[in-house]
Amino acid sequence: MNEPKASITDSRSGGENARRILKRDPNPHLFRPVTFRSVTARNRIMLSPMCQYSGQEGLSNDWHFVHLGARAAGGAGWVFTEAVHTEPRGRITPHCLGLWNDEQRDRLARIAGFVEAQGAVPGIQLGHAGRKASVGRPWEGSHPLRVDEGGWDDQVSASALPYASGWHTPMAMTQDQIDDALQALKSAVRRAREAGFKALELHGAHGYLIHQFLSPLSNQRTDAYGGSFENRIRFLQESIQVVREAWPHDLPLFVRLSCTDWVEGGWTLDDTVRLATLLQFQGDVDLIDCSSGGNDPRQQIPIHPGYQIPLSQEVRSRAGIATGAVGLIHSPDLAESVIANGQADLVVLGRALLSDPAWPLRAAATLRAENVEWPKQYERSNIF
Repeated sequence: MNEPKASITDSRSGGENARRILKRDPNPHLFRPVTFRSVTARNRIMLSPMCQYSGQEGLSNDWHFVHLGARAAGGAGWVFTEAVHTEPRGRITPHCLGLWNDEQRDRLARIAGFVEAQGAVPGIQLGHAGRKASVGRPWEGSHPLRVDEGGWDDQVSASALPYASGWHTPMAMTQDQIDDALQALKSAVRRAREAGFKALELHGAHGYLIHQFLSPLSNQRTDAYGGSFENRIRFLQESIQVVREAWPHDLPLFVRLSCTDWVEGGWTLDDTVRLATLLQFQGDVDLIDCSSGGNDPRQQIPIHPGYQIPLSQEVRSRAGIATGAVGLIHSPDLAESVIANGQADLVVLGRALLSDPAWPLRAAATLRAENVEWPKQYERSNIF
């Protein structure tokens, strides 16, 4: 990683160091292009997959088109969909998106095409909620839904353990169910490719199905998928394998992980480093999107601006794999420092981009970045 540049000028003649003035680099690290495989993004800013809870029957609509299109027009380098689920029972809520049929693919294709036309890389996150499926939307309480409330009762997981008291008790997946889930993932990957997405992220964090297999808190199996570290990562390894069977070799694959459960006896940062080192060696995964928590309500998360940046830094430095830093990164200076100091390769923004679709363009002005293009339609508003 290149060191941040600054020049020192002397304000007096004769070479006396009477006064020093630091000048910002006109090419901030945050706005330098980055390439994974055949895909180059214009900058290091990624829209985090942020659920909108606004679909019907897994179908995206105009809300999703405007939401994602606005962030692409606003200057983000990577624009990822929210979690798109591989089968109906894998949705978090009845209003989450899916990719188990061609109509869903075709709706998403319109979005991917527009995002790419605005100069951003269109990305899709695929996932399965497992035992955390069938809940209400956040503004409706996020409580588990019964069948008569529009929910479902066939949740699956690594083990028959509910997320918390009062939540659905899932079925421990049989080998046939694991095989079916992997094939559903492979079909969704194929449709994502057909829809025109250029980057794919596998959701292995926040207490959803892959995470449920990884963590000893939620995985109490005694077969080939439970017990040892090697067994608990098996479902993720097999997921990556089927993704790569359907996803072109020249397109990047990211994996989002909860780097720690924040609960004693759970998945740890050392586990994540060990896993990331293996993924780097195997060569199928290009970046670890470093999040945390979500698998156990007993978690104690020390939340503050940039609270997960150290996780990204540890994984990047110890495993030798590219990372994305995510978690309450709001200011351009903080985002720039993350990239410039080698703590991550991408800055993954959620709430900051929800509140301001043009955050990247404003950040460019704050950092005095040169040669950052605005949409022609908006150029006359560039008065920063």
